[in-house]
Amino acid sequence: MTSLRGPPPGEQGREGAEMVRAALSPPFLLLLLSWAPRSEAAPDQDEIQCLPGLAKQPSFRQYSGYLRGSGSKHLHYWFVESQKDPKSSPVVLWLNGGPGCSSLDGLLTEHGPFLIQPDGATLEYNPYSWNLIANVLYLESPAGVGFSYSDDKSYATNDTEVAQSNFEALKDFFRLFPEYKDHELFLTGESYAGIYIPTLAVLVMQDPSMNLQGLAVGNGLSCYEQNDNSLVYFAYYHGLLGNRLWSSLQTHCCSQNKCNFYDNKDPECVTNLQEVSHIVGSSGLNVYNLYAPCAGGVPSHLRYEKDTVVVQDLGNTFTRLSPKRMWHQALLRSAGKVRLDPPCTNTTAASTYLNNPLVRKALHIPNQLPRWDVCNFLVNIQYHRLYQTMCSQYLKLLAAQKYRILLYNGDVDMACNFMGDEWFVDSLNQKMEVQRRPWLVDYGDGGEQIAGFVKEFSHITFLTIKGVLPISRAISSFFYSGALRTYAASSREKARCACSLHIGNGWKTFWTTVQRRQATARKWRSRAAAKTQVLGTSRDSVTRTPPPDPHGTARKDGRKGRGPTASGVYRVGRSCHTQDGGAAAARSLRGGTSACAARSPGPGHKMAAAALGRARRRRQNGRSSRTCSRVPSSPLRAVADARNPLGSRPLHC
Repeated sequence: MTSLRGPPPGEQGREGAEMVRAALSPPFLLLLLSWAPRSEAAPDQDEIQCLPGLAKQPSFRQYSGYLRGSGSKHLHYWFVESQKDPKSSPVVLWLNGGPGCSSLDGLLTEHGPFLIQPDGATLEYNPYSWNLIANVLYLESPAGVGFSYSDDKSYATNDTEVAQSNFEALKDFFRLFPEYKDHELFLTGESYAGIYIPTLAVLVMQDPSMNLQGLAVGNGLSCYEQNDNSLVYFAYYHGLLGNRLWSSLQTHCCSQNKCNFYDNKDPECVTNLQEVSHIVGSSGLNVYNLYAPCAGGVPSHLRYEKDTVVVQDLGNTFTRLSPKRMWHQALLRSAGKVRLDPPCTNTTAASTYLNNPLVRKALHIPNQLPRWDVCNFLVNIQYHRLYQTMCSQYLKLLAAQKYRILLYNGDVDMACNFMGDEWFVDSLNQKMEVQRRPWLVDYGDGGEQIAGFVKEFSHITFLTIKGVLPISRAISSFFYSGALRTYAASSREKARCACSLHIGNGWKTFWTTVQRRQATARKWRSRAAAKTQVLGTSRDSVTRTPPPDPHGTARKDGRKGRGPTASGVYRVGRSCHTQDGGAAAARSLRGGTSACAARSPGPGHKMAAAALGRARRRRQNGRSSRTCSRVPSSPLRAVADARNPLGSRPLHC
């Protein structure tokens, strides 16, 4: 996955965002959050008082300002507090990659609380935002990217300097927000953050003042050699390379049943690899989603917009091919303006929004800073890549035996393909806990579907997801946020059901709780079935005696079997979730008569039919009944439903 996941124009890439989706928290929880007292330690001068483009301001607090990096560097941050409970939720750092691309792209187009709309002026609430369960820190790094800057205006840097600068910024964050210092800390990112995150984690693990718990990298660049070698196989077996080219590659790049597509010196092999590089990166294919069209049509490697040269190559594949770097250096020496855009993406909406004077003022951006661009060409071209693999960094983290690591990939991304990352995880030679297997998502009426594959080692997990990450395949993207919790929580966790992103007992104990409750549900279903065989299917025989409540499934007002569980988890039948929660759960435990088990005969069937009718009405009203998610609070829902025509309201508070 690229450092960017900006949506293409029109409907492309918005398919997931426009599905009927329910947020995670029950209504009362976010209402309580809206009444939460002000956090006294947070820097008041950085709080965003009013964010332009929203129909209604959020109930959670958010901050924008600057953190001190190393030297004279000032790194811009945007921090959004958790909608669940800021005082107990973990802190998650997010970094986009590039190198040289802004993490605000992740905030506005991927998993932030707001999604930028095509008009470049409107924000809509994201029902799959990561801040539903975590306090999320978006950091623009390195200096020169986005709104980050350096006093000396020197933006040439390298992997080691960036790791140190990010570490200093993270320490400064906890100085500004000391109330979060003891919270669980997770480091996450995508693309070139496959380098940023592990190099930063090695520094953080040596600082006892930070409560590092784990890291997760999506479509990350973990090893150049394995990324390049796997990409050629990926391209051929996806029908991108013809038999002539493949035969020539086998002849000139391979020997003794081993191929070197990374740094081969054979002239014919180099020529063939240049052709592969052109097909994959410059022919018009979308490198971030092979099966999606390119935004704006087939792109050229270079294009001109007025007096600006637009480059569409982040330079992360086939880096040993010298012609790539030669023309990049020629552009660097030229006197003209150069802008870096990832290929096949449309970043106009985000750029328009973030360069609006009202937005810059709301984010406390100094007036003298230049315009915001999603990627910075100077940072990218002057970036010195010190590491060819992250093997030593991951081995240091794994040796500690206390961090949970997740590497996850969309299976149609060619920029950092899944095969290379899987090879990389295998090369770490960790103890296999669970063999590669599919994981499933419940699509509601569509039933359970394979959403990808997962295999688990001791303290590290590799996960694939069908489709592009993270703006496409909304339900799958929803689950990979859950996978961040479920698979990172323990290498031994067996996550089959998609109902993984819960408000419940916490990141570490969640899956144990679900397994226990599922076992209880199975036990009572079997008892109810046995009773039905003996007594028939009368309503009295099935529903008169409720099961005991060993796991706190009572309402908080003391009434049994209705509403959410004490831990806030809604259950129906097969660990599904519904707005009437405990009532449907009680029905399913008594006789399998919930919306998740609608095949019971007799009067129980009528009850199930009524439940299904209510579920259909909820879906028609925009409320999901059993798709492993829940409805946001009333004010948040009102905002999410306020879909005014584009440009129908001004961009001001």
